[in-house]
Amino acid sequence: AKATLERKQVQIEHLNRQNGEIVLRDISPPQLVHYRDNWYVDAWCHLRGGLRSFSIDAIERAHLLSKASKDIDLISMRQQLDGGYGIFGGMPKDWAVLEFSPGRAQWVRHESWHPQQEGTLHADGRYTLKVPYSDERELMGDILRFGAEVKVLAPPLLQQKLSNELTKALNQYKT
Repeated sequence: AKATLERKQVQIEHLNRQNGEIVLRDISPPQLVHYRDNWYVDAWCHLRGGLRSFSIDAIERAHLLSKASKDIDLISMRQQLDGGYGIFGGMPKDWAVLEFSPGRAQWVRHESWHPQQEGTLHADGRYTLKVPYSDERELMGDILRFGAEVKVLAPPLLQQKLSNELTKALNQYKT
């Protein structure tokens, strides 16, 4: 927060949860974001040369640097980071097409999953929701919480990843 207010760079040791590596990075943090009960710092990553969101709880150490932060246009940053689904920013790589059962549709059709979502309520009560995404991890978690009340109609790669995940889950209960 101090670096954001004073417009200074921060050196962080950041845990990559995918591979368990801790990476040393210098970042220019223009804002902090609270999302789904977690805090994130949206920042320019000098190591990667681009905008990133870092979960605060994945930052092992932080050291305020005397170097001035890189100037970042907040509107452009929000457009880039908000293009994906959930906390995962970036330009959308695809659109997920989800079909919800009539029983679940009465709730889901009132939810906001993404600013650019498209929804269709069908005469039989089903609800089709289209959402863009750049990284499927958070989207898959949201889909899985609906169990048999949702079906992924597209894209095929997302269908396959969900099928694999559901098969692994089912295999935990076989004796």
